[in-house]
Amino acid sequence: MAESDTSDTKALARALRAAVCGEVEFDAAARALTTMDASNYRRVPVGVVAPRDAADVAAALAVCREYGVPVVPRGAGTSIAGNATGVGVVLDLTRHLRSIVSVDAQARTAVVQPGVVLDDLRAAVRPHGLTFGPDPSTHSRCTLGGMIGNNACGSHSVAWGTTADNIHELSVLTYGGDTLRLGRGWDGAPAGLRELVDRHLAPLRTGFPAGLPRLISGYALPALLPEAGPDLARAFCGSEGTLGVVTEATVRLVEAPAARALAVLGYPDESAAAEAASGLLPYGPLTVEGMAEDLVRVREGGGGAGGRGRGGGPELPLGGAWLFVETGGASPAEARAAALEILRVADPLDGLVVDDPAAQRALWRVREDAAGTATRMADGSEAWPGWEDCAVPPARLGAYLRDFRALLAEHGLRGTPYGHFGDGCIHVRIDFDLLSEDGVRRFRRFSEEAAALVVAHGGSLSGEHGDGLARSELLSKMYGDELVGLFRQFKDVWDPAGGMNPGVLAWPARLDENLRFSVLPRERVDVAFGYPHDGPAGGDFSAAVRRCVGVAKCRVAGPSSGPGVMCPSFRATGEEQHSTRGRARLLHEMLAGEVVTDGWRSEEVRDALDLCLSCKGCRSDCPVGVDMATYKAEFLYHHYRGRRRPAAHYAMGRLPVWLRAAAPFAPVLNAAARVPPLAGLAKRLAGIAPERTVPRLAPETFGRWLRRHMKGRAEVFDHGRTVILWPDTFTEHLAPSVGRAAVRVLEAAGVGIVVPPGERGGQRGRGGRVCCGLTYVSTGQLDQARTVMRRTLDRLEPLLDLVLPVLVLEPSCAATLTTDLPELLRGDPRAARLAASVRTFAQALEECAPEWEPPRLDRPVAGQTHCHQHAVLGDAVDRRLRERAGLTGELSGGCCGLAGNFGFERGHYEVSVACAEDQLLPSVRAAGPGAEVLADGFSCRTQLDQLGGHRARHMAEVLAEALGEAPEALGEAPGEAPGEGPANGPGAAR
Repeated sequence: MAESDTSDTKALARALRAAVCGEVEFDAAARALTTMDASNYRRVPVGVVAPRDAADVAAALAVCREYGVPVVPRGAGTSIAGNATGVGVVLDLTRHLRSIVSVDAQARTAVVQPGVVLDDLRAAVRPHGLTFGPDPSTHSRCTLGGMIGNNACGSHSVAWGTTADNIHELSVLTYGGDTLRLGRGWDGAPAGLRELVDRHLAPLRTGFPAGLPRLISGYALPALLPEAGPDLARAFCGSEGTLGVVTEATVRLVEAPAARALAVLGYPDESAAAEAASGLLPYGPLTVEGMAEDLVRVREGGGGAGGRGRGGGPELPLGGAWLFVETGGASPAEARAAALEILRVADPLDGLVVDDPAAQRALWRVREDAAGTATRMADGSEAWPGWEDCAVPPARLGAYLRDFRALLAEHGLRGTPYGHFGDGCIHVRIDFDLLSEDGVRRFRRFSEEAAALVVAHGGSLSGEHGDGLARSELLSKMYGDELVGLFRQFKDVWDPAGGMNPGVLAWPARLDENLRFSVLPRERVDVAFGYPHDGPAGGDFSAAVRRCVGVAKCRVAGPSSGPGVMCPSFRATGEEQHSTRGRARLLHEMLAGEVVTDGWRSEEVRDALDLCLSCKGCRSDCPVGVDMATYKAEFLYHHYRGRRRPAAHYAMGRLPVWLRAAAPFAPVLNAAARVPPLAGLAKRLAGIAPERTVPRLAPETFGRWLRRHMKGRAEVFDHGRTVILWPDTFTEHLAPSVGRAAVRVLEAAGVGIVVPPGERGGQRGRGGRVCCGLTYVSTGQLDQARTVMRRTLDRLEPLLDLVLPVLVLEPSCAATLTTDLPELLRGDPRAARLAASVRTFAQALEECAPEWEPPRLDRPVAGQTHCHQHAVLGDAVDRRLRERAGLTGELSGGCCGLAGNFGFERGHYEVSVACAEDQLLPSVRAAGPGAEVLADGFSCRTQLDQLGGHRARHMAEVLAEALGEAPEALGEAPGEAPGEGPANGPGAAR
């Protein structure tokens, strides 16, 4: 049943829909979203079922058994060995089976469904002073069911063990229809299991490595030995969905330390760090994590070791490798004392103890994002899993790493090892060539030799993520034929029909089959953007799409995810297709052409991208820098090329044209917009959501005010104290008060202003204005965007020769000039010059007037850092400006949800509101009555105004007001107070 359009598949779908209450999806989009996990592998399912309860799981298994179709249980899809790729029917256990059934704080247990996200469980038990011990780096999105399937571990396993160590009981449904309750003892065992164990006690006692805390490979048969006291739940853990489906689990909880400290220890190299790690275990640390300088270089984009990773944080100590050793205590002093003791006995080259929680989080982010950042080498080339997480006895880790590095060199490969040094477990991404036949052959040879090396050191092929498609074929090298044969008998006892996750563990697929790269086109795809960091010479759209390795950081839901932005539409909907990963998977399948067959005309891809806000959050928050905003613009360009576009593309995508044409008639149009029938008609014609307010145009444009303000003044080109003031469309026509305020502050700071030719008068013709092209880019009108951008460069070229900063008040326009402009006009050196010249308001002040002291405001702030500023421009300078002005507190993360044309388009209103309610609106509501609400982006101010009646201002407006000038001094139109500007409306910059 390989093809989804066969009569058998249609009959299967009908039977499942009749039997199951949850969703049954056999469409191309659902199948495409589940072809891959976080591994190198791809298998195409025939359909996806999202069961609502255990009865639904049983019904789905019964139908699949009747039709002889395999089943693959799937959690968050973050497995790195191919365990969660699917043939047959995929059971999506994350959509509905995500309840925490009960918590017994006294017994330190919790009952959970398999789709519960680990961080949700930890948050639920935190008030009791408890936590769930295992914590993989994907803790913010991985599920308990997936952790049970892979016997996941995480950084705290030196203290609290693996998932198997923390499972009390499991409720399991088998493919054959049995309902089992698994715990200690033989009660609930499938028929024949006890007899199988009794017949093979000798190999079970002697065939498994001893002294290995991370023995994850194969089935956990030693858990059934009589001397261990048979534990069926432990034996089931790590079975990777090959034995049955967990429908409920009773997990053990541990006491969480009241305080924690982090000792960061520097060593000459990773082998020295590894050799030191095992000596720290007697001191009772919570973690002993290790990484080498090549991982730090990858994270920093080529910078030297010892610097800050993206997101700031303390400097790493001197060294070529580091151990992160966490300690706990009943008080901060106790935790710090334990960390200082570690520092004393560890004998590092250099070290420090960090007890500030924010600084600890910044350091841990370097380690937790490694599964993504390690997929790019320091030179930008690609690296992949495949030999991802072997484990050796901790005392042998240093020697193993030296031999492993030598093996890499022998094969001409590079990798960046890191991982759980205290448990002897190493993660590594390697620059395999998985695109060519020769490269795949070398991948196989290396895997076979690496397996032999691990076995020679007494290790396990898998120390955390399971064997999956990546290592199951190699199990005979570790265990020999007798034990592998026993694994097959064990599998057959539970699943005699072979319906559960075939090809994994028992009866394995070849490790060089099912590679996800084999279906991608070998020739370059003709694209508009430059993609300078993708492919050896840039410009490779397939390489850009390959960036997504499936670690699913974009699947984090809710504000608990911190100050980041990604992914607002997933937070709003909770649906995979509206995550960055889901969209990347659909684009991958679009290029493959097997499941998604319509190429650039694909409606499945279009629908998934429809709710992408183009916030650019993934560009910075995704560990591998997936840039879905660019991919969306690229797709829309091809999808609608030569075809009629949605009305919103013509109305809001070409907003600069309409606003320039409307400017002379602003009073008449504003009056008409207040007439409901006329406003409703205009919104229908323009594709604007009926819930939105028709925009009010500025009675006087910023350019007109600026000409009056600067009349008779000479432009002074004082290098170091002069900026080119960019007249963005939104400041010009919709919020001129921002521009007026910026001019006032710049003049007070002694900064000279130059405007582009044609902006100060005299050249008001069709080609007289500059524009970044933002609205054309966001709607995929890339030919028009390039025309506008080239015209802008032609007009701006004389000023570029002056090498002055270009001050852009609107963050989204600044981001467009910084990223989209050079990537669309990659052959024009002027584009790169302009991009390098762009500055935000705070950056321009710090650069051109470093000695200027802003007025003191001394009040708290609320609001949101603009998503494009967060993703592209950074906000460190803005933070410093706020601090100097006495504005205290932090701005929220996330995206406002308006995102320019997105929130105004018909059909997007509910998602737009949900995005605003994620972080922005709650943070503003929680602010005190004296708080200053800051929002440099026009969209952010619009959203706050329209959804909550909150008046937010640009930082320039706040400072201008504090300088003590009356509105008339700034030249406001009558009745317009500083910061008010016209009513907010569609087309607002993101």
